[in-house]
Amino acid sequence: MPLHLLRDIDIQSVDINTLIDAASVSADLNLPVQERMYDVVEQMGGNPYFLRSGDIVVKVSYADTPVSFNERMECYLRTL
Repeated sequence: MPLHLLRDIDIQSVDINTLIDAASVSADLNLPVQERMYDVVEQMGGNPYFLRSGDIVVKVSYADTPVSFNERMECYLRTL
């Protein structure tokens, strides 16, 4: 299924039993970034927008920005 269709799925319609628990997903930091992204999406069952945390369905969204997660986290930590 195309990514834009996966992104647009209503969280209320997701069967929690089909989702991967976030605790079981890990990133292999030895892989290049592009391969690491593909590996994580594969671990998530091919859908990078939904996972679960215990008994809670989690919908992930991604910002369309050139700023990396690490940069955002660094800025956030400086405010503490």
